[in-house]
Amino acid sequence: MWLVPFFALLIYIGAIRLVYLLEPWLVQIEPWPPWGVAGSQRLLETIITMTLTFVVFTFGSLLVAIQIAGGQLTPRIIATTLLRDNAIRFTVGLFIFTLLFATGSLARLETDVHHAVVGIAGVFGFLSIIAFLYLIDYAARLLRPVSIVLRVSQLGRDVIEDVFPTTVGDEVDLMPAPSLPNGQPDKVIRYQGRPAIIVAVNKSALLKMAQKTHSVVELVPRIGDFVASGEPLFRLYGATLPDETLLRTMIAFGPERTLEEDATFAFRIIVDIAIKALSKAINDPTTAVLAIDQLQRLLCFVGKRSLREEATLDQSGELRVLCRTPDWDDFVKLTFSEIRLYGAGNFQIARRLRAVLESGLQVLPACRRPALEAELVLLDQQLAELYRFPEDLALARVADAQGLGGSKPLPDEARIRMENAQWEPRRSA
Repeated sequence: MWLVPFFALLIYIGAIRLVYLLEPWLVQIEPWPPWGVAGSQRLLETIITMTLTFVVFTFGSLLVAIQIAGGQLTPRIIATTLLRDNAIRFTVGLFIFTLLFATGSLARLETDVHHAVVGIAGVFGFLSIIAFLYLIDYAARLLRPVSIVLRVSQLGRDVIEDVFPTTVGDEVDLMPAPSLPNGQPDKVIRYQGRPAIIVAVNKSALLKMAQKTHSVVELVPRIGDFVASGEPLFRLYGATLPDETLLRTMIAFGPERTLEEDATFAFRIIVDIAIKALSKAINDPTTAVLAIDQLQRLLCFVGKRSLREEATLDQSGELRVLCRTPDWDDFVKLTFSEIRLYGAGNFQIARRLRAVLESGLQVLPACRRPALEAELVLLDQQLAELYRFPEDLALARVADAQGLGGSKPLPDEARIRMENAQWEPRRSA
């Protein structure tokens, strides 16, 4: 968040000199404001006091609001969304620039009034007032739960599209994963350093190194995994192996997971928001329904992508780099398991989860349906244990995109498929 205000400081250093350099051409305009030294001094002092107040209020109130939002939703939203918001960054940058420009103009104010310079400071002061009023409204809307989950969902969608660029066909994800050349690696590179999380991998650079040495590079942990000192980081296969030092530089480590290349982290954040809303301390199932709305969006999007992107082949079709990625079962379990465990006892959550499952069965390819049908059976089994009264159980088993209040009957074909999915595992047992 400090980058834009820092660049505002650098811009001020050049802008104040440029304005005084061009002043002989600027003063040809009718002087504004037409005040003397005392009036210009009071104007600049007012702008300094005003912008300094804006900066203090903005940082103070945002820090408190972000902490409250992080406590009510999830702390993961602080670093991943709120502190990276460009509207907040550039508004604070404007305040810093105006503060410094007015201070520099006041320091150069002597017996003569530089009308053009004072007028420019006044314009920036006026823009700062507008930006401050806008920021109050923007921050209030930004910190709403629906805005947070929508923003995380959009970021997650972009990451999924980047990690899994191709769409799925019924036969693509059924193909076996490429096998490594030998049973035992020729060399194992272990992680050395402080415990950290893998946040990004430079796959293109790994591919070039593997092609150059005609070897196969396997990254043992996945992006988002925690690694401690001494744990395997790379497994190398081949007669000629890449340089160990260069390989270590191809991985970025951090103290926590990020959304840059972690395809499941957006799911993790939204699920955390949902299960926290379902806790006894907060008891806000409607917020959980809003989170499930975005989970449905992400799940249907990732279900239409090919998830066989862990193997990177060279131009001749030989395996060179293996970086494991989440499979369809990982996404399904992450989406439903915890929310079903903590929220199935609430009518809104039970009905909304069923609506997600039924929607996925209708819109996703056939290769995605078994995992969804298994989750539907688990949901029914848990509902049967939670609801004692048949009327409540019947109400909880109705699919509802609104949670409670917007149910509609399924088409006959979808209803028959649901019934078969529920009864088939029981017949097999």
